Amino acid sequence: MTESGASDGATTLDLPCGHERSVHDLDMGLREFGCRCGESHAVVMDMHPLSRFVPEFLVEILTETIEPAEDDFEEFTTAHVMGIVMEECPDDIAVADVAEDGSVGYALVWATDFDSRRLHEVVVELIVELMDHAISHAEDDAVAKQFEEEMLEFDVTEFVDQYRAQRDMESEHDTPL
Repeated sequence: MTESGASDGATTLDLPCGHERSVHDLDMGLREFGCRCGESHAVVMDMHPLSRFVPEFLVEILTETIEPAEDDFEEFTTAHVMGIVMEECPDDIAVADVAEDGSVGYALVWATDFDSRRLHEVVVELIVELMDHAISHAEDDAVAKQFEEEMLEFDVTEFVDQYRAQRDMESEHDTPL
């Protein structure tokens, strides 16, 4: 069964704004695109690395500590992050399963009702929440308290600004930090 905003085996992506976009128009280096609705929509593909959103050291921690449920991915990936975003913002995300279309170079593609900068903030906020939840189960109360104190000082907007500037998000040839 196809959910709202979800397209299985589709050649078009049904966008949250009500418009459609051909998956063949979505280049693998694309981070967002302008739409006929007048807004920019962020786009993410399953082959995009998690380091698009957070530094490599954090990607390593996430992949080492999070054991995803039985699915097609052996470790925590961008697909899992986008699943979390979909849970948080179900009406703002469209997804297409294009695994059967060998001409696009990816199997899953997501588009959001907001631009890539806002998506970046949402992803970082959700990763921080995920880490906070994990720390809350730690047996070391001092570590949990220290994490909570540091998170009170953590500014998501500032982090995203700095990370995007260091990664040169305007170029499709950015490299992980």
